[in-house]
Amino acid sequence: MKVLVTGATGRTGSLALKKLRAVDGISAYGFARSEEKAKDLLGSAENFYFGSISDRNSINEAMNDCDALVILTSAQPQVTPPPAPGAPPGCSFEPGGTPEEVDYQGQLNQIDAAKAAGVQHIVLVGSMGGTNENHPLNLFGKILIWKRKAEQYLIDSGIDYTIIRAGGLIDEPGGRSLLVGKNDEMLANPPTEGGTVIPREDVAEVVVQAIQHMEARNKALDVIANASEVKDANDFKALFEKASAGL
Repeated sequence: MKVLVTGATGRTGSLALKKLRAVDGISAYGFARSEEKAKDLLGSAENFYFGSISDRNSINEAMNDCDALVILTSAQPQVTPPPAPGAPPGCSFEPGGTPEEVDYQGQLNQIDAAKAAGVQHIVLVGSMGGTNENHPLNLFGKILIWKRKAEQYLIDSGIDYTIIRAGGLIDEPGGRSLLVGKNDEMLANPPTEGGTVIPREDVAEVVVQAIQHMEARNKALDVIANASEVKDANDFKALFEKASAGL
C-alpha cells in the first residue's frame, strides 16, 4: 500500500510519516515544501515529493499510484502582541499561507488530486473547536471555520474518509489512553481533569491505525488523551466503532 503524507515536515506530520514507515506492507511517502527540512527531520529526502499544495501539478505527481492520502497541512499563524490593552492578539501569515488558502483551498486541491488519481482513502487531521465561531483559534484567520468547510468537501467527495479532530496538541510522550467524541462535546464538558489535550505522538498513532482499520472509514471523531492513564495499547477498533459518519 502506498500512502502519501502531506505536511510531512510538520511536528505531527513527521511523526506520522515515521510511524507509517515502520508498518509492514506500507510504503509511506512525504510531501513538503523544503528538501532541507526533510533531511534535517528525517535524515534523508528519499521517498519525498517537494512542492506546494497550491500547485496542482506538483500534487498530481505525488499522488500517482497512491492508495491513501494523509492530510496534515495547516496554516501557521504568526501571533503578534495585542494592539491595545485588553484587545485580542493579532496575527499574520506568510504570503499564500492564510487559513483560507491553506486549510480550505489547499485541502480542496489535495482532495481533487486524490480523487482524480483514484486514491481510495483520505485521512484528514484537523482540530476540535470548529463548531464555535468564537473559539479563540478563530481569531487567527477563522482557521477552524475553514478547516470545517474542507472537511465537508471531503465528505461530499465520495472518497472514503477519516476525519481526526485533535484536541490541544502537546509535545509530550504518547501512549496515553484515548477518548473519542463528536461535535466538540468534550470541549464543553471535559471528561478528564487534564483537559482536552493530546500528545502529537498519539495523534500520529491514530492516523496510522485509521489507515489500517476499516472501522475508521467514513467516520469523523474528536480525540483527546487521558492525562492520568497510560496504556500499553489502545483498542483502536473499539475507538473507531464509537465514531460516526458526517461532520
